[in-house]
Amino acid sequence: MDLNSKITTLKGVGEKTEKLLARLGIFTIEDLLEYYPKNYDVYEAPVFPEEVQEGKTAAVICTVMSPPAVNRATRVSSVTLKTRGPGRMLYMTWYNMPYLKNSFKAGDTWIFRGTPVNKRGSLTMEQPVIFKPEEYEEKLNSMQPIYPLTEGVSNKLLIRLIEQALDHVDLSREFLPDRVRSQYKLAEYNFALRQIHFPKDWEQMLTARRRLVFDEFFIFALAIQSMREHTRQVKNHYPMSPSPDCDAMIHSLPYDLTGAQMRTWKEIQKDMASENVMNRLIQGDVGSGKTIVAALALLQAAKNGFQGCIMAPTEVLARQHYESFTQLFEPFQVKVTLLTGSMTAKEKRGAYEKIAAHETDIIVGTHALIQEKVVYDRLALVVTDEQHRFGVRQREFLSGKGETPHVLVMSATPIPRTLAIILYGDLDISVMDELPAKRLPIKNCVVGTNYRKTAYRFIEQQVRLGHQAYVICPMVEESEMMEAENVIDYTARLKEALPSDICIEYLHGKQKPKEKNQIMERFGSGQIQVLVSTTVVEVGVNVPNATVMMIEDAQRFGLAQLHQLRGRVGRGDAQSYCIFVNTSDKKSAQERLEVLVKSNDGFFIAGEDLRLRGPGDLFGLKQSGIMEFKIGDIFNDMDLLKDATQTAKVLVEKDEQLTSPDHRELKDKLERYMKNGGDSLVL
Repeated sequence: MDLNSKITTLKGVGEKTEKLLARLGIFTIEDLLEYYPKNYDVYEAPVFPEEVQEGKTAAVICTVMSPPAVNRATRVSSVTLKTRGPGRMLYMTWYNMPYLKNSFKAGDTWIFRGTPVNKRGSLTMEQPVIFKPEEYEEKLNSMQPIYPLTEGVSNKLLIRLIEQALDHVDLSREFLPDRVRSQYKLAEYNFALRQIHFPKDWEQMLTARRRLVFDEFFIFALAIQSMREHTRQVKNHYPMSPSPDCDAMIHSLPYDLTGAQMRTWKEIQKDMASENVMNRLIQGDVGSGKTIVAALALLQAAKNGFQGCIMAPTEVLARQHYESFTQLFEPFQVKVTLLTGSMTAKEKRGAYEKIAAHETDIIVGTHALIQEKVVYDRLALVVTDEQHRFGVRQREFLSGKGETPHVLVMSATPIPRTLAIILYGDLDISVMDELPAKRLPIKNCVVGTNYRKTAYRFIEQQVRLGHQAYVICPMVEESEMMEAENVIDYTARLKEALPSDICIEYLHGKQKPKEKNQIMERFGSGQIQVLVSTTVVEVGVNVPNATVMMIEDAQRFGLAQLHQLRGRVGRGDAQSYCIFVNTSDKKSAQERLEVLVKSNDGFFIAGEDLRLRGPGDLFGLKQSGIMEFKIGDIFNDMDLLKDATQTAKVLVEKDEQLTSPDHRELKDKLERYMKNGGDSLVL
């Protein structure tokens, strides 16, 4: 068994488990060992129910009062257990685990570990981990890894598989050159992998993490060097002359383009007319108007007789682009076609035929745009929106259908230019640092839970004025099913709090694409007035009539993600508002959220987030919209990122093809990285 071995070589991984692990991106032993913990639990001595505190994780020893109650009345079944200690009752609830109903008998003593919450006046632990007292004794004072999970994959399963892999795989072969490891005083790979999963203490974990973060940045930097070699000096097979229709579109818009938009448009025009193929990043804050600049580029491609496509990260956003582009391009006789994964086979066939026959000029869609069945006719421009990075493999795939197209990447990632140059090293960068002049700044406030009723009244007032609102539900990390249940439950409570004539619907990740699209269409047309949602609305969704964004449990999100969510309002002429509900009593949580009240500037917010998080916060907050590494953090680990990038640059200058015997293992590692998707790096 080696790092390349399939995950099925591990004992206990059959076809069903293989499919579940694939949802986590785990296909090989290396994928499994690089599926790092998001945090660690230190197992402290168990307490009695009367000693637990709401919101604070604890192990509680208690006695079962009666057999479990099973509720199958809702889409998600639940098992509820009533327990008690010397002075208090405590409820336990599990979702979609009906088999637990036969696990408990009245009078038995168990230890349950979880986070108590107040649910309808009773203290309840949801999805607690179950231990027999003797089992818990073995874990006492140990550091136990906590992994990101998906439905059907438990933390226990991952721990068991990782322990098995560590025992059977030879990790003694170092891929990092000795001189590099010595220069930066990095731990051995073998030590790092063992200690990141099962650390002896925090110090050993931090030592392991530093090595693995460097590895990840170093391999990434080598991949960027490889991509640069592919894209540098590639001949422009699709030179484009300026089209008068682009000027006509600019003049027809109901607003003036900002100076930053015009500057970026001129840079794109110059690229598309030059000798070499364009590879450009448009980096602009939420609401800076990146999409209209991309539309101009697509129009220019169409008017030069070529095809162009724009790839969105979600079907909701793809459909939105399709509808707006269809309307925008109609006066210029430019035809637009939609292509997404959820379309019927017949709809897809129709789209394929139009594309191949060049009966359409602009194709809008998701990753379905680069499926093998799609045959383009002179595809000259590929625009990737928000989270998609267009890598070597995708470029080569499309080149096989013709010549290398121009590539335009759009990102709302608010990071400093120096950092952007490292992360997007193979692209030219255009920064759009102005917002449209007519746009009113969003009014923000941070409130406690006691303000919730007032917030609901405010939402009602805005609806009565003809506007709409989003309510973002608290995040539930344990499983998508729990997140769905959370949204459904919250919607039911909100319907009780608001008048019955206000149409309230929910949106979450477990819904089918068709259902999501229907809900967003109804919300976009104003039929739905309040949308309760998870963060699926975070990227690019455009409903100008929405004026309120209320975010529950706001302190649990990264500031960059909150800024992205806030960007869903303030897109029309009316004054918009964002309400951040802080459910934490920590002073630091309030301080972080106040940053969003002070400023609507994404670059300022990103800098403040870095300052407030500090170098010790290694697992805290998801930074949506920012490049997601498995373990590295581009802000907290910026020094390591710079060191790794510089080291990669020096190494490639000396041995570009990594042919030296000292670099054999490194070359293998890089090839596996590129093969497994490192060439389509997600931003």
